[in-house]
Amino acid sequence: MKNTLSITTLLTAICFSFSAWAITLDSAKNQGLVGEDSSGYLGLVQQNSEAKALVSKINAKRKAQYLKLAKKNNLSLTQVEALAAAKTVKKTKSGHYVEINGKWVKK
Repeated sequence: MKNTLSITTLLTAICFSFSAWAITLDSAKNQGLVGEDSSGYLGLVQQNSEAKALVSKINAKRKAQYLKLAKKNNLSLTQVEALAAAKTVKKTKSGHYVEINGKWVKK
């Protein structure tokens, strides 16, 4: 239970840690360029070079954080990614894209 609570708290902190990109990320999400994929990372919904660069930058940061969480909580990267995916999809605003069964759909 303690590990789960700790992971949840840390995943929430990760989501907030990306606030430096919030305007750019929000803009990309509002335009339907990017969405939250089923593996805990951002995905490219529409081909766009700026959005692709943003996705790469944020996903690199996410992966680094996920690896830290996995090590700290004695979990696999896959386990942390699955927890993050569930949390980010749940937190995705209505009208933004999420990946479900390999397809992008508006939430």
